[in-house]
Amino acid sequence: MIDSKISIRFFDDKEIRAVWDEENNKWWFSALDVVGVLNEQNDCENNCNCWKYLKARLKNGNNEQGSVTAQLKFTAPDGKKQLSDVLDNDAIINLAKQFPNSRATKFLDWWLTYSDNTVDGQSKKKAYNFWENNPVANKDVGTTKALQQIHACIFGGLYDFAGKIRDKTISKGGFTFCLAQYLNNALKMIDKMSETSFNEIVDKYVEMNVAHPFMEGNGRATRIWLDLIFKKRLKKCVDWSKINKNDYLNSMTKSAADSTNIRALLQNALTDKIHDIDIYMKGIEYSYYYEEESNA
Repeated sequence: MIDSKISIRFFDDKEIRAVWDEENNKWWFSALDVVGVLNEQNDCENNCNCWKYLKARLKNGNNEQGSVTAQLKFTAPDGKKQLSDVLDNDAIINLAKQFPNSRATKFLDWWLTYSDNTVDGQSKKKAYNFWENNPVANKDVGTTKALQQIHACIFGGLYDFAGKIRDKTISKGGFTFCLAQYLNNALKMIDKMSETSFNEIVDKYVEMNVAHPFMEGNGRATRIWLDLIFKKRLKKCVDWSKINKNDYLNSMTKSAADSTNIRALLQNALTDKIHDIDIYMKGIEYSYYYEEESNA
């Protein structure tokens, strides 16, 4: 079983970690994470005890997931890799049925409709591969050209406008982004902005967000673009798992007028682990999670 590819699902802001099994062509999910979600419990010890009880109960009932022996390594809060019981898709569905409550029903409704074959699911796979197949030349980092290359890389074949600057005006949540007739000039100005310090880089990021140069997929592409600038200029990157979804979205909404909050969030999440693939992969998961609608 190969455990080099990791992923995260999010249910009500709680993580369910997963590892890809290349040999059997499927995802395995952390049993403790699933139990924690279903049990509405954050305490690791309580979740361990609950899982032990359920595991024994299911085993006695000759239920297949009661005899789980597969274990894979997940990163613990202390940063160390630890072996943990894992469940496949069918086992998770059977496990959820052991919780006769409304939360379990809500979880099953969400789980059964989740798919890696949606546009976001397919795009996320492309974003994973960007780590090894980055087409952006170092000299182009921080430019509109680089952002177009990133967008084309992660949305190519999914959107016919992948990598193309929009020619229509768009808005979201009552905010109108840069008017289409002024967009090309705005992007030229952004290209000329300095990026030698943390504050300058964030200013450039905020301006690119206001520009929103694509019809869709701006946030996901621009967060990768931002990390490339940090890596080139500061030898840092963002550990996106340290930034709460609502805090990020609220800060970005305010950033056009006041970038204080987004500066603080990014500053506190900077790390020098620019060659750590786990940081990158988890960053992709959180980046896409920011764009998901609430499960409520």
